[in-house]
Amino acid sequence: MIRPILIHPDPRLKKVVAPVPDLSDDLRVLADDMLETMYAAPGIGLAAPQIGVMNRLIVLDCAKDEGGTSRPVAMFNPEVVAQSDEMNVYEEGCLSIPEIFADVERPAEVTVAWMDRDGNAQRETFDGLWATCVQHEIDHLNGKLFIDYLKPLKRQMITRKMVKLKKERAREAG
Repeated sequence: MIRPILIHPDPRLKKVVAPVPDLSDDLRVLADDMLETMYAAPGIGLAAPQIGVMNRLIVLDCAKDEGGTSRPVAMFNPEVVAQSDEMNVYEEGCLSIPEIFADVERPAEVTVAWMDRDGNAQRETFDGLWATCVQHEIDHLNGKLFIDYLKPLKRQMITRKMVKLKKERAREAG
Protein backbone atom coordinates (compact mmCIF):
# COMPACT_ATOMS: atom_id res chain seq x y z
CA MET A 1 0.00 0.00 0.00
CA ILE A 2 1.34 3.40 -0.97
CA ARG A 3 1.37 5.72 2.04
CA PRO A 4 1.37 9.54 2.11
CA ILE A 5 4.80 11.10 2.63
CA LEU A 6 5.10 13.92 5.17
CA ILE A 7 6.39 17.23 3.85
CA HIS A 8 8.82 19.42 5.83
CA PRO A 9 8.19 21.24 8.11
CA ASP A 10 6.39 18.59 10.16
CA PRO A 11 7.32 18.04 13.83
CA ARG A 12 7.45 14.25 13.32
CA LEU A 13 10.39 14.68 10.94
CA LYS A 14 12.44 16.26 13.75
CA LYS A 15 11.90 13.50 16.34
CA VAL A 16 14.43 10.84 17.34
CA VAL A 17 12.65 7.50 17.08
CA ALA A 18 13.03 4.54 19.45
CA PRO A 19 14.42 1.18 18.34
CA VAL A 20 12.05 -1.54 17.14
CA PRO A 21 11.90 -3.94 20.13
CA ASP A 22 10.80 -7.01 18.18
CA LEU A 23 9.89 -7.84 14.60
CA SER A 24 6.23 -8.46 13.89
CA ASP A 25 4.20 -9.19 10.77
CA ASP A 26 2.91 -5.60 11.01
CA LEU A 27 6.50 -4.31 10.75
CA ARG A 28 7.20 -6.54 7.74
CA VAL A 29 4.06 -5.18 6.05
CA LEU A 30 5.24 -1.66 6.94
CA ALA A 31 8.60 -2.38 5.25
CA ASP A 32 6.78 -3.62 2.12
CA ASP A 33 4.51 -0.54 2.11
CA MET A 34 7.55 1.71 2.48
CA LEU A 35 9.31 0.08 -0.48
CA GLU A 36 6.16 0.44 -2.60
CA THR A 37 5.82 4.09 -1.52
CA MET A 38 9.52 4.77 -2.22
CA TYR A 39 9.39 3.24 -5.73
CA ALA A 40 6.16 5.10 -6.57
CA ALA A 41 7.54 8.49 -5.43
CA PRO A 42 10.10 7.70 -7.09
CA GLY A 43 13.00 7.65 -4.66
CA ILE A 44 15.96 5.53 -3.56
CA GLY A 45 15.38 5.64 0.20
CA LEU A 46 12.64 6.19 2.77
CA ALA A 47 12.55 6.28 6.57
CA ALA A 48 9.48 5.34 8.63
CA PRO A 49 9.13 8.84 10.18
CA GLN A 50 8.63 10.20 6.65
CA ILE A 51 5.29 8.38 6.55
CA GLY A 52 4.46 9.33 10.13
CA VAL A 53 5.47 6.01 11.70
CA MET A 54 7.85 6.45 14.61
CA ASN A 55 9.90 3.25 14.18
CA ARG A 56 13.62 2.78 13.47
CA LEU A 57 13.08 1.37 10.00
CA ILE A 58 14.52 2.48 6.67
CA VAL A 59 14.28 1.06 3.18
CA LEU A 60 16.60 1.73 0.26
CA ASP A 61 17.39 0.58 -3.23
CA CYS A 62 20.17 2.47 -4.97
CA ALA A 63 20.79 -0.24 -7.57
CA LYS A 64 17.69 0.79 -9.48
CA ASP A 65 18.95 4.38 -9.65
CA GLU A 66 22.29 3.17 -10.99
CA GLY A 67 20.52 1.24 -13.76
CA GLY A 68 21.20 -2.11 -12.13
CA THR A 69 18.89 -4.87 -11.02
CA SER A 70 16.67 -3.81 -8.16
CA ARG A 71 18.12 -4.55 -4.70
CA PRO A 72 15.52 -3.56 -2.08
CA VAL A 73 16.88 -3.47 1.46
CA ALA A 74 14.84 -3.06 4.67
CA MET A 75 16.86 -2.18 7.77
CA PHE A 76 15.41 -2.36 11.27
CA ASN A 77 17.40 -0.45 13.92
CA PRO A 78 20.22 0.51 11.51
CA GLU A 79 23.33 1.99 13.04
CA VAL A 80 26.56 3.29 11.52
CA VAL A 81 29.28 1.33 13.33
CA ALA A 82 32.28 2.60 11.33
CA GLN A 83 32.98 5.37 8.84
CA SER A 84 35.85 6.38 6.62
CA ASP A 85 37.91 9.53 7.17
CA GLU A 86 37.56 10.20 3.45
CA MET A 87 34.59 12.42 2.64
CA ASN A 88 32.34 12.56 -0.41
CA VAL A 89 29.97 15.24 -1.68
CA TYR A 90 26.70 14.21 -3.30
CA GLU A 91 23.77 16.26 -4.48
CA GLU A 92 21.00 15.05 -2.19
CA GLY A 93 17.25 15.33 -2.41
CA CYS A 94 14.50 14.10 -0.12
CA LEU A 95 10.96 12.85 -0.65
CA SER A 96 9.88 15.03 2.31
CA ILE A 97 11.46 18.10 0.65
CA PRO A 98 10.31 17.67 -2.97
CA GLU A 99 12.18 19.24 -5.88
CA ILE A 100 14.96 20.64 -3.68
CA PHE A 101 18.54 19.44 -4.10
CA ALA A 102 21.78 20.48 -2.42
CA ASP A 103 25.35 19.25 -2.05
CA VAL A 104 26.00 17.49 1.26
CA GLU A 105 29.35 16.21 2.49
CA ARG A 106 29.36 12.85 4.31
CA PRO A 107 31.83 10.02 4.97
CA ALA A 108 32.59 8.24 1.68
CA GLU A 109 32.26 4.79 3.23
CA VAL A 110 30.21 3.51 6.17
CA THR A 111 29.69 0.15 7.83
CA VAL A 112 26.12 -0.33 9.01
CA ALA A 113 24.71 -2.94 11.40
CA TRP A 114 20.97 -3.72 11.34
CA MET A 115 18.35 -6.40 11.75
CA ASP A 116 16.78 -7.76 8.57
CA ARG A 117 13.09 -8.61 8.08
CA ASP A 118 13.72 -12.13 9.41
CA GLY A 119 15.29 -10.84 12.62
CA ASN A 120 18.85 -11.72 11.57
CA ALA A 121 21.75 -9.41 12.42
CA GLN A 122 23.34 -7.96 9.29
CA ARG A 123 26.44 -5.88 8.73
CA GLU A 124 27.66 -4.38 5.46
CA THR A 125 30.04 -1.71 4.24
CA PHE A 126 28.57 0.76 1.75
CA ASP A 127 30.27 3.31 -0.50
CA GLY A 128 29.24 5.72 -3.25
CA LEU A 129 25.53 6.44 -3.57
CA TRP A 130 24.64 3.61 -1.16
CA ALA A 131 26.77 5.20 1.60
CA THR A 132 25.15 8.60 1.07
CA CYS A 133 21.65 7.15 0.97
CA VAL A 134 21.97 4.97 4.07
CA GLN A 135 23.42 7.90 6.08
CA HIS A 136 20.63 10.21 4.82
CA GLU A 137 17.95 7.70 5.90
CA ILE A 138 19.55 6.99 9.30
CA ASP A 139 19.64 10.77 9.85
CA HIS A 140 15.82 10.74 9.49
CA LEU A 141 15.63 8.30 12.42
CA ASN A 142 17.57 10.83 14.49
CA GLY A 143 15.37 13.79 13.54
CA LYS A 144 17.87 15.24 11.09
CA LEU A 145 17.17 16.36 7.52
CA PHE A 146 19.72 16.88 4.75
CA ILE A 147 18.98 20.61 4.82
CA ASP A 148 20.30 20.68 8.40
CA TYR A 149 23.78 20.41 6.82
CA LEU A 150 23.19 23.65 4.89
CA LYS A 151 23.79 27.22 5.95
CA PRO A 152 20.89 28.74 7.99
CA LEU A 153 19.78 31.20 5.29
CA LYS A 154 19.52 28.49 2.62
CA ARG A 155 17.70 26.23 5.10
CA GLN A 156 15.18 29.00 5.91
CA MET A 157 14.57 29.64 2.21
CA ILE A 158 13.87 25.94 1.60
CA THR A 159 11.57 25.74 4.64
CA ARG A 160 9.56 28.73 3.38
CA LYS A 161 9.20 27.03 -0.03
CA MET A 162 7.94 23.86 1.66
CA VAL A 163 5.39 25.79 3.77
CA LYS A 164 4.09 27.37 0.55
CA LEU A 165 3.98 23.94 -1.19
CA LYS A 166 2.01 22.42 1.72
CA LYS A 167 -0.52 25.29 1.57
CA GLU A 168 -0.92 24.84 -2.20
CA ARG A 169 -1.44 21.07 -1.80
CA ALA A 170 -3.97 21.61 1.01
CA ARG A 171 -5.94 24.05 -1.22
CA GLU A 172 -5.90 21.57 -4.11
CA ALA A 173 -7.04 18.72 -1.86
CA GLY A 174 -9.67 20.76 -0.01
